[in-house]
Amino acid sequence: MKALRFGRLSAVAVVAAGVLALSACGSDNATGTQNSAAASGSKVTGTLTGTGSSAQASAIDAWKQGFTQANPGVTVQYSPDGSGAGRKTFISGASQFAGSDAAMKPEELTSAKQVCGPDGAMDIPVYISPIAVTFNVPGVKELNLSPDTIAKIFRGAVTKWNDPAIAADNSGVSLPDLKITPVHRSDDSGTTQNFTEYLAAAAPSVWTDKGAQTWPSSLPGENAKGTSGVVKTVTDTPGAFAYADDSAVTSSLGKAKVKVGDTFVALSAEGAAKAVALSKPAAGRAANDLALNLDRTPTDSSAYPIVLVSYHVVCTSYKDQATADLVKAWETYVVSDAGQKAAASAAKSAPLSSDLAAKAKTAIESIKVKS
Repeated sequence: MKALRFGRLSAVAVVAAGVLALSACGSDNATGTQNSAAASGSKVTGTLTGTGSSAQASAIDAWKQGFTQANPGVTVQYSPDGSGAGRKTFISGASQFAGSDAAMKPEELTSAKQVCGPDGAMDIPVYISPIAVTFNVPGVKELNLSPDTIAKIFRGAVTKWNDPAIAADNSGVSLPDLKITPVHRSDDSGTTQNFTEYLAAAAPSVWTDKGAQTWPSSLPGENAKGTSGVVKTVTDTPGAFAYADDSAVTSSLGKAKVKVGDTFVALSAEGAAKAVALSKPAAGRAANDLALNLDRTPTDSSAYPIVLVSYHVVCTSYKDQATADLVKAWETYVVSDAGQKAAASAAKSAPLSSDLAAKAKTAIESIKVKS
């Protein structure tokens, strides 16, 4: 699967054409099914509310532009309050979908039955993105870092940029005698979940905590809310070191190459897509729940292992036909070729593979009205 890059203007044109086609006939579906709201040629209307992943923020903005351009009677509201907050809001019934960088937990799926009916909710993958290991070291933009070294920095065992552990993998790089300031998310974060899962799998002798959505409170460093908050803190702090969705990392910051086997692998959308392709479906999920069990320790050097698959959590059934049609139309656009190209242009993400997109469209089409 190759990541696609488009200029912003051409992406908007593709988006508009794709969404107009979707609204007219609902046929952008590899399974051959049609979106019920668009099957008759009508456009959907109403207000759609989502909350959650800040990593998805740039992609959501692109999706909103394309979708509402073809459906001017629709307002899409999205609050990037973090994945955990998004799932809680969704389970409470205050939003129609949640953006989440981690799939729903079994207990959350059970709780969601109160608002979604007996079949509950399902996870639909919509956004694949590498998580950058980013830093602010004056004069340095690229570094090689092993999983153990990354974990040691965040645990406070490596505290200076010229530490021998860093220098050993970066021959010829002038490393300053500068204090390292680790920066982590302060909020309940799916990005944190993915990053700590990676550390637990790739550096188990150093990172002794389990993967979790909240950062271990005992560890040193600064904290910031949301992806944008982390990137701003790193930008403003010489010596800072952090993890963040690549969509928000600016060219003023450095990005580390991460060791995979004996090779240091640069961050790329293609590498993130390869890591997802090597992963397996999560066990014990319902038929249309597409949660993935990501491979955090690949041996294939074309895979970038610090990756997140961000989901839209939706109900399997909604209270009325209008809401069901609106959610289905929105999500069908999001996973369409046009929607994925728009996200790739806006957020540097990797489009879903054709196989995963087809499964997502089948799941979306299964959404119904509560009986």
